[in-house]
Amino acid sequence: MGAMRIHIATDHAGLDFSTRLQEHLRAAGHDVTDHGPVEYDALDDYPAFCIRAAQAVIADQTAGIEALGVVFGGSGNGEQIAANKVQGIRAALVWNTSTAELAREHNDANVISIGARQHTFDEVTSFIDTFIGTPFSGEERHARRIAQIADFEISGALLPDPRA
Repeated sequence: MGAMRIHIATDHAGLDFSTRLQEHLRAAGHDVTDHGPVEYDALDDYPAFCIRAAQAVIADQTAGIEALGVVFGGSGNGEQIAANKVQGIRAALVWNTSTAELAREHNDANVISIGARQHTFDEVTSFIDTFIGTPFSGEERHARRIAQIADFEISGALLPDPRA
């Protein structure tokens, strides 16, 4: 995959990572938009930052712009939950290059979440570079499952319960 727009959000725990990561991504030719805080505040609230980044990813993708998102926090868990509240977002918690690759390849994830306190900067950049560089496989079984998730998100529809 070539250069694309990358939407970034973090809370205070990932602020230093976010600044360094933006420099890394811009040096790789990506168009980076920061949706996170502008200064360190240990009591800041991450949900709005992450939701705005996720909304921007969907808006760009809907407009035909290649875009992905990266959200950070201490563990990445809350940030992933917040991003996943945006319709159409498939945010995956990533903790190694394999999970970054599989998030794109099998789940067509459009946002990844990373625990900034869990990894070194070099680890984080390898996860993100892998995520950005891995295309969705397009395999029928993966596309079918993603469509089922989207159907539930939109209408609440589920496949029949095999135990019923």
